[in-house]
Amino acid sequence: MSYIKALKCRECGHPFPKEAIHVCEYCFGPLEVDYNYAAIKKVLTRKKIESRDQNMWRYRELMPIEGEPTVGAQVGGTPLVHAKNLAKALKVKEVWVKNDAVNYPTLSFKDRVVAVALTRALELGFKVAACASTGNLANSVSANAAAAGMESYIFIPHDLEQGKVLGTLVYGTNLIGIRGTYDEVNRLCSEIAAKYKWAFVNINIRPYYAEGSKTLFYETMEQLGWRLPDNVVVPMAGGSLITKVWKSIKEFHQLGLIPSKKCRVFGAQATGCSPITSAMKEGWELFRPVRPKTIAKSLAIGNPADGFYAMGVMRETGGWGEDVSDEEIVDAMKLLAETEGIFAETAGGVTLGVTQKLIKQGRIKSDESVVICITGNGLKTQEAVAHHVGKPQLIDAKVSEFDALLKK
Repeated sequence: MSYIKALKCRECGHPFPKEAIHVCEYCFGPLEVDYNYAAIKKVLTRKKIESRDQNMWRYRELMPIEGEPTVGAQVGGTPLVHAKNLAKALKVKEVWVKNDAVNYPTLSFKDRVVAVALTRALELGFKVAACASTGNLANSVSANAAAAGMESYIFIPHDLEQGKVLGTLVYGTNLIGIRGTYDEVNRLCSEIAAKYKWAFVNINIRPYYAEGSKTLFYETMEQLGWRLPDNVVVPMAGGSLITKVWKSIKEFHQLGLIPSKKCRVFGAQATGCSPITSAMKEGWELFRPVRPKTIAKSLAIGNPADGFYAMGVMRETGGWGEDVSDEEIVDAMKLLAETEGIFAETAGGVTLGVTQKLIKQGRIKSDESVVICITGNGLKTQEAVAHHVGKPQLIDAKVSEFDALLKK
């Protein structure tokens, strides 16, 4: 049974049919999925969720599909790590790491959104999947489309990390590198989507695609024992994830699955691409687009589609937006690896680096709890730390040489 009522405009509230559309024809606002929450509340309980398999589809009623999920049956169910060593290093009472760096199948949270997008695309009759991507989405669309028997076309900035390029090509997709920024890639894809009528997951299928992000924090709240942390820090590229974290909190509260919706939501960006956090700091209502220059390429979106709404979430929850330099990103990646054994990509370095700043600023108190969202795996961005972790010490296969090494 489907619980989707319609698509509706986030600005004027006008309803639209449940089709492959993403922009309001009346005010040009973005569309999102509207659910029948009254019906969902009658059937979705903690007990029912806990009885299901450990994957993202245990929250099936809150996903925008009409039949059974056909893509990504194993996606989700990633660990929430009680990071005691990191908490000690940060001098904070309680730190948790939501580790989507081990998500199936392509080691990022994008597998969640793609599973929903392609399931819905197949329901709508599409046979070709496509996307504009800064890397992780490219990996996920190509892998999940292959598993679903769909042809795929992936468009990326030409200078992405080689790990992400290889991790896309291996699935036999049609990969097209564009000489330009992600924002230029995205503009091109909007034109291609209109011409070829493909299922562009982050364009014409975007209202459905974005909903998959909610499962990251549904899981977090359940894993915390059906409660919220005092704070959560979320990386921001286009700004969609942070809005869906907040939406997941409001939905769980509305459905009676958690007792409160009190949680400060913080956004994290790289200083080299920080249109949202810069606007927050300046007190602007709107952000100014920028040209990205950062090692955190997965967050390098200079004109974020959901930037305005991301700012609204931070303000509404009493959170804040902060950013960190490339050097701080690398240091934070190393800190997470050295304290908790988690190798996060550069976006994870952004999130932890910003968490450190927020603690120093007193925005996150030492006697509070915080969840840090890690959205991708460090094996994809090895270049960022390759020259900052040292080299192996070489000796001959002799105990005497090892003894001498220890004495040093």
